[in-house]
Amino acid sequence: MRTHVEFVSTQFPAYPGEDEQVNPDRFGKRLAEFFAAELPKHGFVVASIGAEDWGWMVELENSAFPLWVGCGNYDEKPNAFLCFIEPSKPFVRKWFSKIDTTQRVESLATAMNAILLASDKVSDLRWWTEDEVQT
Repeated sequence: MRTHVEFVSTQFPAYPGEDEQVNPDRFGKRLAEFFAAELPKHGFVVASIGAEDWGWMVELENSAFPLWVGCGNYDEKPNAFLCFIEPSKPFVRKWFSKIDTTQRVESLATAMNAILLASDKVSDLRWWTEDEVQT
């Protein structure tokens, strides 16, 4: 299940003082705002955007299980970003039931991929799963 996407872009620089809301040298708010504006066009309702220590979370409305996208800069390359979908596993547990996340997460990955490909803002796009080792 593809849940992580990395790419390069100069179009999402840090806001002045943004790293005061997250950790030093971390940013991604402009990217989170970009996804928050585009995902509704693909049928996803954005509940909120919030700061985390690693970057920014775009929380989506989803009644079956919590669903969100993490956005942040990525130190692997200059001007690189990493976005990841949570949950990143094919199943989550809720009370005594096991909920399959695969279809909804894949729909979100498909929407994100379409948004990024339609944009002239990114290059070096690469998807991977949580289980893949990055080299």
